[in-house]
Amino acid sequence: MATRLYVGNLSFQTTSDDLRDHFAQIGNVESAQVVEDRMTGRSRGFGFVEMTSPEEAAAAIDQLNGKEFGGRNLTVNEARPRADRGPGGGHGGRGGYGGGGGYGGGGGRGRDRDRDHRPSRNDREPRW
Repeated sequence: MATRLYVGNLSFQTTSDDLRDHFAQIGNVESAQVVEDRMTGRSRGFGFVEMTSPEEAAAAIDQLNGKEFGGRNLTVNEARPRADRGPGGGHGGRGGYGGGGGYGGGGGRGRDRDRDHRPSRNDREPRW
């Protein structure tokens, strides 16, 4: 069973092939991928490598973690499963710092609106 490794602190010029070749010195590499930004296509500075056995993955961690590659010291450890991020994208579906609009509404940003309530333009009686 393949063991997935997280590889961090990669040089932004490192390609997936470079990563595969570097880890192939330790053992059999099933796959290697440098994660890229969706918008720009540039490297995000980290990637994942799948080694064919847990023993080879452990050897890769021992031999490559903290070692220089491409001018940077790599961070290599076993990848954790991706956390479930729930439905929708962005900031929990609402965006911003707690929703609401303008200066008078919405709450958010660490202020307790019930305790520290100052009248705003929206709280006043209309003039007519």
